[in-house]
Amino acid sequence: MGEIDTTAPGQRTGAGGVRIPVVPGFARRSAPGSSAAGANGSPKAAGKALRGRVPRSAHSSLALPPGRPDAVQAVEESNRGRVPGLTPMRVGRMVATPFAFMRGSAGLMAHDLTGTPVTGVGAQICGDAHAANFGLYGDARGNLVIDLNDFDETVFGPWEWDLKRLATSLVLAGREAGADEDTCRKGAYDTVGAYRRTMRLLAGLSALDAWNAIADEELVSHTDARDLVGTLERVSEKARNNTSARFAARSTEESEDGGRCFIDAPPVLRRVPDEEAAAVAAGLGGYLNTVSEDRVPLLARYAIHDVAFRVVGTGSVGTRSYVVLLLDHRGQPLVLQVKEARPSVLAPHLPRAGFDVAEVAHEGRRVVLGQKRMQVVSDILLGWADVDGRPFQVRQFRNRKGSVDPAALAADQVDDYGRMTGALLARAHAHSADPRLLAAYCGKNTELDEAMASFAVTYADRTEADHAELVRAVAAGRIAAEPGV
Repeated sequence: MGEIDTTAPGQRTGAGGVRIPVVPGFARRSAPGSSAAGANGSPKAAGKALRGRVPRSAHSSLALPPGRPDAVQAVEESNRGRVPGLTPMRVGRMVATPFAFMRGSAGLMAHDLTGTPVTGVGAQICGDAHAANFGLYGDARGNLVIDLNDFDETVFGPWEWDLKRLATSLVLAGREAGADEDTCRKGAYDTVGAYRRTMRLLAGLSALDAWNAIADEELVSHTDARDLVGTLERVSEKARNNTSARFAARSTEESEDGGRCFIDAPPVLRRVPDEEAAAVAAGLGGYLNTVSEDRVPLLARYAIHDVAFRVVGTGSVGTRSYVVLLLDHRGQPLVLQVKEARPSVLAPHLPRAGFDVAEVAHEGRRVVLGQKRMQVVSDILLGWADVDGRPFQVRQFRNRKGSVDPAALAADQVDDYGRMTGALLARAHAHSADPRLLAAYCGKNTELDEAMASFAVTYADRTEADHAELVRAVAAGRIAAEPGV
């Protein structure tokens, strides 16, 4: 007779008969709340039980919390701590359209979302998941990938906030593009539907397959976004040429010492004094300690040649942001962006939604780690630094980046774009939240799609009213604005 197996349940016998304990969820500490299964011990059961506490239909509601600032107060508060001379440019960009206003008012929407139902299930969220924050960028081999691409506000928080912000932005983008109201609402409806269906797909896969699911070449067919194919091809072609070398060729000139230096192009790009440039360069010394060790030899083959200040996008205008020109031994350029990392505008509002605010050791680190947790592939040179005592994030500049302007889409493309971005958001959330739990909560029917589409239309109306208030304030001289650049 063979030897009796005396291995206890929950153990495996390794080589030499060593008993290896099976430890479910042994890495759970890295993603708090991500594997919550509830009292029933099953993520699926816990997700279904949540429907009783927070019905999916409840997500249609919007009850503005007390003490809500008006539009001008919200903008002035978000301008606090920015470079004063640039805040009128930021306001000028925000008054352009309601969609542009939304891009600069993530904090105001977070305040308003505290008055909406939350399931209590957390994920690493973008914090500013509007439709313009998705795009193309290059991976380590120069291939193009598409994903979320802005993480200034990323935190661990309610997954619903990202999805509601994305759905609302589709309504506003559709209205700006001239689509009728049914088309705009359908864009939001399809966004949520794609999120829900993608989460169900991920819930049925192995953990590793779910992590890497929906390769970019499958994205269009998965989301039935065929009307977007032509637009994506044009954006991809443009993105392939959007490189450090191309930017350097247009924005630099040969210097007296035989190197290259930036050319002033106000108000977007300007040279900085030597002392300021030296502070940025010194900060990059610390940055080398934050990148993956295998990238340090690559960076060591470059030398810093110049630093310039460059104004960034709508929500970030007024933050301190530099471009740093590095050249290798053959004079080939690499441009890094060193961008100030401010505290997430969502952080003050998380406790009212039932989420603890984690202590942040470094705001640049928060942004970088949040980005890595949400993207399938991230910039290989991501890191963080300190410049004159301020936290910054560091990344490649013009890393084959490209994006679709959702407000310029044809009416028949709005729902396609919504489905594509909804699927990408689900994949990003599933890296830190258990897709089985979220899929069980979202369910098979369209109850959540209907509810969040209704919310999106209501909040789009609210955003248009806020935008109109800001426009009136600018006209009355209450707040300064310069034409957007």
